[in-house]
Amino acid sequence: MADDRLPTGLLVDATLTPLNGRGIFYYIAQKGNHGSGLILLKLNGLKGQVKLITQQRNFMTDEIEWIDALGEDMVDESRADEYIIKARDLDPDLWIIEIEDETMQNPFDV
Repeated sequence: MADDRLPTGLLVDATLTPLNGRGIFYYIAQKGNHGSGLILLKLNGLKGQVKLITQQRNFMTDEIEWIDALGEDMVDESRADEYIIKARDLDPDLWIIEIEDETMQNPFDV
């Protein structure tokens, strides 16, 4: 089965670059595999709690989808950071990105 997805590195650049023009700060904490790494996204509304979402492949449809990494919509930032450290250690191909935006919207999910 062919994978027609845009390489992750290009997807990250194409999605995050426009955020600069909107004054939205982001930080790439880890660059993963350029071609096929999955993304772990920390959406920080700067109010103490964050959304921690990650990509996973739906094995029924073979599509990439976003899920709450910790099974909850909002989590304490310290709990999210602990999860990020573990995820980074387990998957060196993972892209880890933090976005500071009051709306906490996922720019990859359009």
